[in-house]
Amino acid sequence: MSETIFNKIINREIPADIVYEDDLSLAFRDINPQAPVHLLIIPKRAIATINDLEAGDRELVGHLYLVAAKLAKEMGFDDAGYRTVMNCGESAGQTVFHIHLHLLAGKPLGWPPYTDRMKQA
Repeated sequence: MSETIFNKIINREIPADIVYEDDLSLAFRDINPQAPVHLLIIPKRAIATINDLEAGDRELVGHLYLVAAKLAKEMGFDDAGYRTVMNCGESAGQTVFHIHLHLLAGKPLGWPPYTDRMKQA
């Protein structure tokens, strides 16, 4: 797998507004936020897409969601609600091919979450 911008953030080669880190994951503010709170939670081990997950990755993916819940509680929006999203592939909106969990909060989030541009076939 080629090196991504997320690998560079993990390795501190480029700056990011990091809000959480542990042995398995890193969370930072999205540079193009889609909500008042928009964090990206990534595994430190590079996995390109959801399709590349293996049975042994269950604990790692679960860990990303536990980090999301922890951050929601710490930042005070756990009770108000939040959205988590993990896109898979270019047509789904994945732009960095290193799995990442979006954590969005701070405003009412409608459904469906796509823009007019993405509605076109």
